[in-house]
Amino acid sequence: MSTPITEGKLAVVNIGVDTFMASLVAGGAPAISLDWRPAGDGDPVLGWQLAQMMGDDTDPQAIGTRIDRANDEAVARMLAARPMLVDVALHAREVWPELWANGRKLLTHAGAPVPWAKMCSPMQGTMIGAVLYEGWAKTPEAARELLAAGGVEFVQTHDINAVSPMSGAISPSQPVFIVKNSDRGNMAYSNFSEGIGKVLRFGAYGDEVIKRLKWMEDTLAPALKAAVGEVKDGIDLKSLQAQALMMGDEVHSRNAAATALFHMAIAAPLASSTFDRAKAAEVLAFIANTSQFFLNLSMVASKCIMDSAHGVENSSIVTAIARNGVTTAIRVSGLGRQWFEAPSDTPVGLFFPGFRQEDANADLGDSAICETAGYGGQSLAASPALVQLVGGSVAQAVAYSREMYNVTWARNPGLSLPNLEFAGAPAGLEIRKIVDTGIRPVITTGIAHREAGVGQIGAGIVRAPMACFTQALKALAEKLNIPAGA
Repeated sequence: MSTPITEGKLAVVNIGVDTFMASLVAGGAPAISLDWRPAGDGDPVLGWQLAQMMGDDTDPQAIGTRIDRANDEAVARMLAARPMLVDVALHAREVWPELWANGRKLLTHAGAPVPWAKMCSPMQGTMIGAVLYEGWAKTPEAARELLAAGGVEFVQTHDINAVSPMSGAISPSQPVFIVKNSDRGNMAYSNFSEGIGKVLRFGAYGDEVIKRLKWMEDTLAPALKAAVGEVKDGIDLKSLQAQALMMGDEVHSRNAAATALFHMAIAAPLASSTFDRAKAAEVLAFIANTSQFFLNLSMVASKCIMDSAHGVENSSIVTAIARNGVTTAIRVSGLGRQWFEAPSDTPVGLFFPGFRQEDANADLGDSAICETAGYGGQSLAASPALVQLVGGSVAQAVAYSREMYNVTWARNPGLSLPNLEFAGAPAGLEIRKIVDTGIRPVITTGIAHREAGVGQIGAGIVRAPMACFTQALKALAEKLNIPAGA
């Protein structure tokens, strides 16, 4: 005779809804929770399309198999890329003369397109500062009026093969790094790190901000140009990134080791150049005192890497993640220049004294390009020291990297993670896996105050919105003529 289910002690496996688990625990029932999410983000139509896009080794002509082969190609390009710092342009207008021809006033910004009226406060502050730096207005009030009246045009940094942290402004007088992929020949660009404190990228535009920008234009850029010019074939940025992972950086929110390695790479060449010795000492001291100086270099290296993987027909590999402080957007290798965007989440982490979560702006900046190339949140296991800044534990940092293996296409043998027994870092975020598992990419990031000019108020973790990936998957399904139902 069978025992009724109501007799004896019950053990429960809870699937999905956390509140069910809480009530079981409160009632003293032995229970475990299974972290499960329905495929297709709970959308049955998308779930059906996703099923049609899965690989089938028995049918080389199957849609999923074609996607798999395209992803193999995209990730092979990613792994083969070798971004080299080959030059420094003293002014951005040297690289993009057409952007500022005939007195045109134009600034770049991070993330997907956003007009002045919809920009977050830190980005508006950055644009005011850039207008003052360029001399297009004499006062902040006049700069704001010029911007509000449409007197300045905007373009996304990604659309000119560039990246810039936080608000993302590149103006015609700013110097930029020039990076070339020695494998495929594509180019990428970025402006320079300003250091910490009140800086343009966080929306500050006081006299000290403009003065520092002028020093970077007049002293820092010529010094770095002289140093790079002394290095045959340029400086191998990917090699520096790989070494930094072995030294405790994840090469996004922590760049202390990478900055030290870059300092070593340029010190002797700068000393052997004809550049003014006193100014060279200023430059080396500035870099030595700016532990995040390498961030812009990590970003432009990652941009160069991921641009080489972009444009592979049928590929579902994510080649860019960018945030404008209002939305987060992604680009996918096989879907051209289209952005797939959704409202940004606000990073959660640790805050500097005097600030709290309510002060934080929504996620901001082009720096999540580092995650697409396998750094940042994907390589968080390499950086236990960063945990002290973003919150959490070393075990959680390791868990983040392990989790990212579930939504990436391969492992990068050139980027070793010591705390994972020197396993290769996750490589190639893949939209089918993300939508199938419900696991959103992890991003390590600085946290900006929601008001312009206050600056960085902490650091933390954020995840890219799932809606970006579901939109991209629907677009890929449409491109591949996959019907919306059985």
